[in-house]
This record gives sequence, C-alpha cells and structure tokens, in this order.
Amino acid sequence: MIKAIIAYDGSNYAGWQKQTNALGIQEVFERALQKIHGEFCEVVASGRTDAKVHARGQVIHFQERPDIHPTQYKRALNGLLPLDIRVQSCVLVDHDFHARFSATGKRYDYICTLNKDDPFSFRYKTVLMQPVDLEKMKKGALLLKGTHDFTSYSSCKIDPRKPRTKTIHSIEIQEKDGDIRFSFVGTGFLRYQVRMMVGTLLALGQSKIEVEDVQKILDRKDKHACRFNAPPQGLYLMEVYYG
Repeated sequence: MIKAIIAYDGSNYAGWQKQTNALGIQEVFERALQKIHGEFCEVVASGRTDAKVHARGQVIHFQERPDIHPTQYKRALNGLLPLDIRVQSCVLVDHDFHARFSATGKRYDYICTLNKDDPFSFRYKTVLMQPVDLEKMKKGALLLKGTHDFTSYSSCKIDPRKPRTKTIHSIEIQEKDGDIRFSFVGTGFLRYQVRMMVGTLLALGQSKIEVEDVQKILDRKDKHACRFNAPPQGLYLMEVYYG
C-alpha cells in the first residue's frame, strides 16, 4: 500500500471527491495513476475537502504496483498531474493502513486578511471588510475547545448515522502582517464545522454577537442554530495525524 501526502490549490476544483457534473481532485489524481498502472486504481483520502478549499497535507492511499518504487510514484505522478496538485511524499505502508480510518486527528488552518489591495488574497484568504477584536475571538474559541456535540456547527446535510461529538485539542488565533490565522487541531471535524466556527468567531470579533452566544449556539445542538459560515477559499487542510 502506498501512503502519499499531497498538496493542492482547490480554486479550480469542486472539492476532493469525484462528481458526476463537476471536476474533483480525486478524479484528476486517479486519471494520472491509471496512466502509470495501465488500469484503474482507486485513491482513498483522509476525508473530503469542499470546493475551493486547499490542502497542504492531505493524505491518501492506493494499491501499489510491486515493480514501482515509492519515490518513482512521486516523480511520475508530479509529471502527469496539473501544477496545482503536487505530491509531497510517497511511502510504502502496511496493507491494513487506511488514510481515513487510521487517522487519529487533523489540523486545519483558516486565513483571513485585512489587506483589501492584495490581488493574491482573494483566492487564498478571506478578505475582511472591517477589523476584528482578537481578544474577544480568543475568549470565544475557549468555549469550543474540548469534547462537544458540534451539531450546531455543522452542515445541515450531515449523514445522521455519523457521530456529532468531536474533540478539539487546541485553537490558536494569531495576527501577523495584516493576516489573521486560525489553527484548529482535533480528532476530526464535521462537514463545514471549521468554516462555521470561524464565521462565528469573526462575527464575535466584529461585535455582531457576544461571547456567550458562542456557547448558546453550541448548547442548542441544532443544525439551524448557527447562521455563520466563512467562505471556503481561506481554509487549508494542513496535516493528518496517525498513531
């Protein structure tokens, strides 16, 4: 089994997952792998990323061909893939490894900027129209740390069979050179959870809500409780943890 770490610019794609009416990164990757293997080979990721969401540390696995060395896979794939999808590493792992089910945690970063005049911001950051109060956002973030039912901070399309309880180990919020970076580390995240938490914290930082409202939304455990959802282009899957 090959475990690969890949990075991609999600701007031109409808997310990771293959789709019938749009182009997903998985489809592009499997086409490249098929050229190497001479036949279709399924690629499994640690989880889906949505349209326009980026990754620096997405993890995938696929069945290897015995005559191809892992380092050859990296070179061959990067020669076939478009320049906005890059393989960072390929290693041979045990066949019981699973990119999704073996994962024990993930880190997502979300980047905002106050620089409205940077033409490169709009594809890779969320441009804020007004300043935010970092200290208020940090107080709100403390309420989201720990183990909670995050139904209120998730997509209304979430599969009802999936557990809604997740553990967030840390939330960091830092400002540097006009950029504000949120960093979330947890056992896993529901669909839209990070974007909805960021949207709520930004609303808090812009005094649209109060600190106690963050807790009230969480406590409701209602998929309609949160009306905030930050745009996708500021979100990055940074790292997936195993073991």
